[in-house]
This record gives sequence, C-alpha cells and structure tokens, in this order.
Amino acid sequence: MLTAFTAGLTLITISELGDKTFFIAMILATRHSKRWVFLGSWAALIVMTLLSVAVGKVFQLLPREFTFYAAILLFTIFGLKMLIQSWQMEDTPCEDECEAAVETVEKAEANLSRWGSNPAWATFLEAFSLTFIAEWGDRTQIATITLAATNHALGVALGAMMGHGSCVAIAVLGGGLMAGRISERILTLSGGALFLIFAIVTALGGV
Repeated sequence: MLTAFTAGLTLITISELGDKTFFIAMILATRHSKRWVFLGSWAALIVMTLLSVAVGKVFQLLPREFTFYAAILLFTIFGLKMLIQSWQMEDTPCEDECEAAVETVEKAEANLSRWGSNPAWATFLEAFSLTFIAEWGDRTQIATITLAATNHALGVALGAMMGHGSCVAIAVLGGGLMAGRISERILTLSGGALFLIFAIVTALGGV
C-alpha cells in the first residue's frame, strides 16, 4: 500500500504542477475567496480520483497478464511522448496552459450568475465545475486508472488525493509567484521520465 501511495503522490504532484487545472485554480484565487476556490477545485479532483480508481478496480477483474502488459505499454507511450514533446519545446514558462486556463475562466465568469447568488457557493461550484471538466480525459486521469489497475487501489487513491490537494494549495496560495517561473519543458521532461520509471518498475515487478 505504501508503494501505491508513493506512486500516486509522485505522479500527481509532478504531472499537475503547471497543468491547466493548476492555472484555473490560480486565476480563480485572484478573483474569489481562496478558501472556496481550494475546496471546490480539490473536491472536483477527489471525485475524479475516486472515479478513476473505481475504473482501475474494474480492470483488476481482467486477466492479470492483460493489465500488466497494458500498464507497461501505456506508461511507456506516455513517457516517450512527453520526452519527445519536451525535446521540441523551448525553455519557457507554461504559457499555453495558462492562456487556455484564462480563456476557460473568462467564459465562466461571463456567466457567473448561473452559479448562484451566494458568493461562497457560487465560487465553490465554479471551481468544481471548471476543474472537473478540465481534468476529464486528462493524461493524469488515465495514468491514475492504470496505477489503480496494477497496484493497491486505496493507496493510489490516497496518494493521488494528497498530491492533488498539495498542487491546488500551491496554485491558490502561491501560484501567481510561480506562474512565470514554471518551465513547461522541465515539467514535461520530468513527467516523461516519471512515466518511463513507472513502466520499468511495473515490468520488474512481474505479473
């Protein structure tokens, strides 16, 4: 369980820093209550994690050999893809992800009334909805499913939720200071290396 917890925590912490959801939380925190932005964003990521782990548990019902080789293949593909992407990038801040987050938040803010008249509840719902939608189908969601399919599901869930909470806290409390210092290339390179390490560790663990 400890190994699964560490894997989930490491995967999420490295993958989510500088991600679109990170910048959504950061931008919302400059406009609304930091407390409710944090709670809304983290709640969305907790729900997403639980759904992903549940799907991973379903895959555990399949033959062990299938999930074993599928996990190695997915981790390898993600790792190589991210390494290639990092090679083609310039060493600049995460401008693309930040711009996409700004556009998403601006569209939501234009229809702010739909979130309700209570400021706290409206902020919570806005943060929850934007984060959940941005995270759906994301690389980290698929990776969480894969980890849960091949490791202790509860450990993966706890580690992933802790990692998400840490990243959201950083975004809400100090995201503005970090925004211009987060290198997209370094983060992508680190994520790619981590996925390849997971592929190797899974392979060495055997069926």
